[in-house]
Amino acid sequence: MNSITSLIAANSQNAGGLKGLLVSFGPFILIIVVMYFLLFRSQRKKNQQRQKMLDSMRAGDKVITAGGVMGTITKLEEKVVKLKIAENVVIEVSRSSVNGIIEKKSE
Repeated sequence: MNSITSLIAANSQNAGGLKGLLVSFGPFILIIVVMYFLLFRSQRKKNQQRQKMLDSMRAGDKVITAGGVMGTITKLEEKVVKLKIAENVVIEVSRSSVNGIIEKKSE
């Protein structure tokens, strides 16, 4: 009889220990979930918007590069963009270095 009561007591202590672990790790789990939604999802959304902007570039658009060079797209290739930055001056930049579209070509 004594062994049965000791088993019941041990089970109730284990349940309390598990509950205590969940209570103590709960805030950490909550912080991880909040960080996921605030950091990772928003970053993924920004990356999708940037990719959409890079895909929508067309010849004739005015763009600015990450280095601050402003120019008009004369030719698009898979990984390279040719920009006209002055009269008779055309440079090649990486497509991923384009930071934004200043003005879309009027159609």
